[in-house]
Amino acid sequence: MSKPNPFLNLFRRYYSQRITPLSRTTYAPHSSPQCLRARLHPQFLLFRTQKRNVGGGPGLDPNFVSILDRPAKMARAGKQHGPGLIILAIIPVTAFILGCWQVQRLGWKTDLVARFEDRLTFPPLELPLRIDPDAIKDFDYRKVYATGVLRHDQEMLIGPRILDGEEGYTVVTPLERRDARGNVHKILACRGWIKKEASPQWFRKKNGALPEGEVTIEGLLRLPPKGNMFTPKNEPEKGKWFFPSVEEMAEYSGSQPVWVEETMTPDLLTNYEREPKGIPIGRAPTVNLRNNHTQYIFTWYALSFATSVMFWMVVKKPMSGTQRRVRQSVDWS
Repeated sequence: MSKPNPFLNLFRRYYSQRITPLSRTTYAPHSSPQCLRARLHPQFLLFRTQKRNVGGGPGLDPNFVSILDRPAKMARAGKQHGPGLIILAIIPVTAFILGCWQVQRLGWKTDLVARFEDRLTFPPLELPLRIDPDAIKDFDYRKVYATGVLRHDQEMLIGPRILDGEEGYTVVTPLERRDARGNVHKILACRGWIKKEASPQWFRKKNGALPEGEVTIEGLLRLPPKGNMFTPKNEPEKGKWFFPSVEEMAEYSGSQPVWVEETMTPDLLTNYEREPKGIPIGRAPTVNLRNNHTQYIFTWYALSFATSVMFWMVVKKPMSGTQRRVRQSVDWS
């Protein structure tokens, strides 16, 4: 008679415990023998340690809500749109209003340029000794001339300024005039542009670029230029001027806040002769106001038309299959 296999007895004892009916008094948690646990594959141990979640499906869950029960919140059953559609509807209206505003601006700028060009046809007007700053706006772009002495010791260089790709400065020199009683009256004369290499006064003085004695300048009476939030601040104490602040420059030089831009007839040969000597190159007697309102009109109206088409496409977009089925389910309920 063969000897009984101990492992076979161990398996019989283990599975007999698994199929034995459990009672409330005899039940006790059991574990696999240490020898069997060591011989089982780790994969089977993994499956044995996982708990099985036995429960009903979503239909048995009391908290479950079907898409057919609340279609307004869980699916777009009709043509319901969010705030994006409202914004899309506001954009074409706003762009159209801005386009109409640019049309008015274009008419205003055209009339302004025509008025300035008409003033350029008048003969030069002698500039009085004392000038009311509030009256300058009625003489903007008017040709004027004045006779006096250029105060080169109070000269101010604004820059850097670029002309034809070359760096330089705008020369501003106070023009000093005296009345019959000997009272001094100064105005700010914007003489023109010089290149950076010719900015030292000793260089320009030897080339005759700093006229001495009484001179007569002719130019355009202009309103003071306006800066913006990006305009850097001037440093008068260091002799650094980045922007032509007429009020600040007038206070620094003891002048009246009057800005005269010296003009010259555009001539390429004359510019080539002046530039190496440091003689300022004046501006041409023309109106140089920016008039880009036509481009703005096209931009705003094009934006209004494009967003109007987008709005129409979104509103008229057909419902998808899911939306159609949900809407039919709501109608049948």
